[in-house]
Amino acid sequence: MISRPREENDYRNRVIDCQDAMEPGFQAIVDCMLEAGWSRGETLRSLKRLIAGDNMTQKENARTEHSLPLPGP
Repeated sequence: MISRPREENDYRNRVIDCQDAMEPGFQAIVDCMLEAGWSRGETLRSLKRLIAGDNMTQKENARTEHSLPLPGP
């Protein structure tokens, strides 16, 4: 089970808490990839590419939402 943030709003060390919550899942992904025959380097490079791809998608989605006309009354 993934730990929830200690508070709903931003707080000091929230990012560290997020990392701590994510660590077991991250290790499980890496372990599964290694067991499947992928190297650690391949796995980490692929994760970096997935993160970069997600960042680009989020930016493009925000641009698209910004450019769409608002519905009228």
